[in-house]
Amino acid sequence: MNALHKIAFATAILGASAAVQADNFVGLTWGETSNNVQKSSQFKQNISGADDLDKVINNTGTWGIRAGQNDANARYYLTYEHVSDSHSMGIKMRQENLLASYDLFLPLGDTTRLFGGATLGLTKLSHDITNANHDSDIGYAAGLQAGILQNVGSNASLEAGYRYLRSNASLDVKPQDAGKVGSLDLHSSSQVYLGANYRF
Repeated sequence: MNALHKIAFATAILGASAAVQADNFVGLTWGETSNNVQKSSQFKQNISGADDLDKVINNTGTWGIRAGQNDANARYYLTYEHVSDSHSMGIKMRQENLLASYDLFLPLGDTTRLFGGATLGLTKLSHDITNANHDSDIGYAAGLQAGILQNVGSNASLEAGYRYLRSNASLDVKPQDAGKVGSLDLHSSSQVYLGANYRF
């Protein structure tokens, strides 16, 4: 066997070994999301008594599903999340996230690991306002997350984490009998959450 064949054989063995060591996993998350929504100057001039409309989604329950792969050192996964809430002024806001994340692990023992990583994806924001036209927008989402992961048995794990995302999704506010009176711009989202994962 010449040198080239040896290198190819060694590469194949290493690739197969890595594939065997990586586990697939699926998971569920539940947490609370708080949004930093900024009102445009036009909105502030035209809409009175709306000082807290940036708090429609504030400590609001959020559920998510995820799937990915992990090994002893890291994991990568896709997540879909949904959160919505209403305001007493007659506005309902909904946010959906589709995110790709990568985490590195720091072992604290045989069954406990800290994790930290980065996330990139899309955020869809929409609103329904009494006597106004519905609007929605899709913007980017980019941020960081960190937390702790605890193995439970050979295939399951529990985790607790915090994630911060920046976004540029923006919603126009247009009464049904008038033109645009301003916009609501999603600047950032923060979330604390609990999760459960199953490896297979």
